[in-house]
Amino acid sequence: MNARTRRTTLALAAVVVTALTGCQARHQAPEASPSRQSSGRSAAPSSGHPAAPAPRTGFTLVASGDMLPDTSIIERAQFDAGGLGYDFRPMLAGAGPAVSGADLAICHMNAVYGGDGDASGSPSGSPSGAPAPKAPPQMADALAATGYDGCSTASDHSLDDGADGIRRTLDAFDRAGVRHAGSARTKEEAKSVTMMRAGDAQVAHLAYTVGPKGRSLPERQPWAVDLLDRDKIVEDARVARRAGADVVVVSLHWGTEWQDAPDAQQQKLAKQLTASRTDGRADIDLILGTHAHVPQAYEKVDGTWVVYGLGDQIAGETDNRGVRDPRGNESTIARFTFAPPAHEGERWPVARAEFVPQAFDVDAGRVVDLNAALQQGADVGDMRDRIRDVVLSRGAAQAGLVMAQ
Repeated sequence: MNARTRRTTLALAAVVVTALTGCQARHQAPEASPSRQSSGRSAAPSSGHPAAPAPRTGFTLVASGDMLPDTSIIERAQFDAGGLGYDFRPMLAGAGPAVSGADLAICHMNAVYGGDGDASGSPSGSPSGAPAPKAPPQMADALAATGYDGCSTASDHSLDDGADGIRRTLDAFDRAGVRHAGSARTKEEAKSVTMMRAGDAQVAHLAYTVGPKGRSLPERQPWAVDLLDRDKIVEDARVARRAGADVVVVSLHWGTEWQDAPDAQQQKLAKQLTASRTDGRADIDLILGTHAHVPQAYEKVDGTWVVYGLGDQIAGETDNRGVRDPRGNESTIARFTFAPPAHEGERWPVARAEFVPQAFDVDAGRVVDLNAALQQGADVGDMRDRIRDVVLSRGAAQAGLVMAQ
């Protein structure tokens, strides 16, 4: 089967999967404060004796890779909106079942948001593609509709449009009800902890990036984007724990682009971060990697799951040194089920670790769940198997990671 036929088959599968799944989504309301909240259970009638504490429930967290909208992605969203604005919901519908089925869902925005693109908007803020992509703010609405609760915003593109780009991006997320971590509009916001409720747990989300491409942090706003720094990451995690976090999740925009294997810096930093402990308890409970454009391995390091690279969930036809590289349209959704600890103050363990192989069909402009596509008869087995082999290449299967069906 030639490449064009394969893409057409994949596009047909995307249409079938989208038609079957639709875009029914669950979305949690954002927490207003990092302090511990009530679980909302009704109190039992008093019997004159102290009531035994209700057992705590675990939760499932999913995370996906880079949203990297080039011109073709923006044009597809405009087409899906009938030429009236931008609609990214059909594009993301294939991820809907995995995302909306989780208690907490985290995405990664690898571009800032522009304006609405109308005549009243600033030309510098209009949506555009590479080399400095600016997504329409309607993408935030689509992420919320798909079921995402939060998104990391620290990337090498965070400063592509300066402080204005950060402001537009975070404003759009706030309007959509999607939490964010990794960039900030004010110094006070930069110091705050992004905390989200999942089941009976408070989950802190922190995010950091390699240095922005060709740009420096604003002289008067050195706090605008959180950069990769081991000591700062550890201290922020400890601050989050003191603020009431049961689980601390760290998103890292790192690594070597187009490289399947994690590079030496990733492996070194992963070991340093997973080894960090306070009173015997790990400071960080999960590491989620982006930036490489291709799926990378999952690995359990010192008892903590590390996803070196989730891959690009949404990207146009990818270019690796002037050559079309289909790996840039492959990705995974990570899914981790956390169980409550046996004793208060102990770590919430991961009871189940899974990954969902995905692809972005550039012809159809749709995210495709590859397992679902295979069940519909699409010729995507080789792609699915390649992703699986990369994900499991550092012994994750022996540590308990499985491919979700």
